[in-house]
Amino acid sequence: MCGIAGFYHFSLQHANESSLRDMTDSLAHRGPDAAGLWIQGPVALGHRRLSIFDPAAGHQPMTSLDGETVIIFNGAIYNFLELRDELERMGHRFRTDSDTEVILNAYEQWGIDCQQRLNGMWAFAIWDNKRRHLFLSRDRIGEKPLHYAIFQNSFVFGSEIKALLAWGIPAVARDDLLEIYLTLGYIPAPHSFYRHIRKLRPAHYLLVKEGRIEERKYWHFPQVPECDMVRGEKAVCEQFESILSDSVRLRMRSDVPYGAFLSGGLDSSSIVSLMAQHSEHPVETFTIGFKEGRFDERGLARQAAAAFRSHHHEHLVDSSSFDDSIESILHHYDEPFGDDSAIPTGHLARFARQYVKVALTGDGGDEVLSGYTIYQGEKFAADYKRLPTLLQRSAPPFARWLGRPFHGAMRYRMNRIAKVCAASAQSFELRLTAKLAKIPPIMIRNLLVDRKDVWPFREFLAEVMRDCTFSDPFSRLMYFQFLVSLPDQMLTKVDRMSMACALEARAPFLDYRLVEFMAGVHRNVKMPGYRRKSVLLDSIGRRLPESIRRAPKRGFSVPLSEWFRGEDFRSRVASLADGSLPFAPGQMRSIIDETTTGKQDSGAFLWMLFLLKVWRERNC
Repeated sequence: MCGIAGFYHFSLQHANESSLRDMTDSLAHRGPDAAGLWIQGPVALGHRRLSIFDPAAGHQPMTSLDGETVIIFNGAIYNFLELRDELERMGHRFRTDSDTEVILNAYEQWGIDCQQRLNGMWAFAIWDNKRRHLFLSRDRIGEKPLHYAIFQNSFVFGSEIKALLAWGIPAVARDDLLEIYLTLGYIPAPHSFYRHIRKLRPAHYLLVKEGRIEERKYWHFPQVPECDMVRGEKAVCEQFESILSDSVRLRMRSDVPYGAFLSGGLDSSSIVSLMAQHSEHPVETFTIGFKEGRFDERGLARQAAAAFRSHHHEHLVDSSSFDDSIESILHHYDEPFGDDSAIPTGHLARFARQYVKVALTGDGGDEVLSGYTIYQGEKFAADYKRLPTLLQRSAPPFARWLGRPFHGAMRYRMNRIAKVCAASAQSFELRLTAKLAKIPPIMIRNLLVDRKDVWPFREFLAEVMRDCTFSDPFSRLMYFQFLVSLPDQMLTKVDRMSMACALEARAPFLDYRLVEFMAGVHRNVKMPGYRRKSVLLDSIGRRLPESIRRAPKRGFSVPLSEWFRGEDFRSRVASLADGSLPFAPGQMRSIIDETTTGKQDSGAFLWMLFLLKVWRERNC
């Protein structure tokens, strides 16, 4: 796990070493163990290293034995031992025990098709002196980032945006992306909030040669026709457990201490249970908690730790970390990133880094298993639309009518049923947009009422879903999450917050073998009736404590609304309406008032606005 950066002058002018050093220095947090530079004519490659495999010899940039290819690499190739054995049988020789050299030899053997052989997370760049091209690749799912720009007749790239800014790419904001940011809380690839900077999409690679750049896709998320999807529950559970167990085994490969994040949820607890099976020693586990009880999962984590005899560590977080959280997020994400779970993720990573250098996580479990509660809603929507049209139309008003004589919980329940029925009658796109946004989409449009230059979110969503062949909303949601929210929200969050403190985070659920297998499993096996994560519960989950199996799903978040209503934050919240943000002031004041008075829970949205405000003041 490292940081990479470099550039290629199309004019063929000699690369400047100080520019490359500035780029790599900006990434020192990603790789505090070593730094390396390589320059040949117009090409410059730089590296900051976090030593995981072969700490003594695996330095980068790494040159092939014949000196014709050189690589810089960020990530981990989990099947590198198997690939090394195969390559050695073909006659390749190795000087190190690192996974980096395996990629280099795999490229020499198979060319760009080496990507198909790799099981891991990566972003790498290889300069091929024979072919005179630069080859850049990003892993299938998007665990590792890669940003690039074409500016002043040069191609510039790096693990983080700050490396490109250090080279001299200007920080010009893209205000046309404001509606996308206000809806999602982040900017998805290939876009960034900077006009000249792009993100390489997952499962894509670039070939840069003689001033030309070609972007191609080497792996596609499987879109299996429903009639061909697997329906045998027992066989699915057995295959799922076999692949996940092997995935955990591979991701426990390390020459440095490792452990696991443990929230007490199904996903992380299952990972720890498998780690305990593969380990001869107690697994180091880490969790954080909050004084606000409904956000605190330490109790469940302790039960999981006790069940699998891990060496458990806990840390408590409170609102005093607010300023530090803003600074950390703005620095490490380089653009506004509004997912408030980045705050606890950052605390957890820093805490774990005191003990280990590698941590396995439960990230991706909800995507692979279609386990979010929104999948229940999409399955209900498909069932609801099979009802007669008259019944669909009459259900919402009938539910509201039934709730009128009641007060409190019963009225709320009936109104909730009415809303669910009304949403189920809408299109998948409208339903998804409403679910993604932290406030009603109409309020976002009202904030931007005077902006004529913004890219409407509906057009962005239509572009994302253009090649989706699924008609069922359950599968369409799965497609969207793997293309957008998983790489650009979840995995971006984990990468930046773990690498901020030089911790390598590994996600066994995101082994591409497991992703491909579960993508072809029928929704009625993943969710029989409306039972979430059935495949996990009926396989590895059988070994978990019953309290964890039955616990309701919780998001990994912080009590932002409670913090914002506190006296310390009132002046900060009020500053959002000072006119520095390009939004309708009346709508801004309405959102602030409803949150501070407790009428509306818009704390997560205000957090997004805070980050946007400070970022614009500092960068644009």
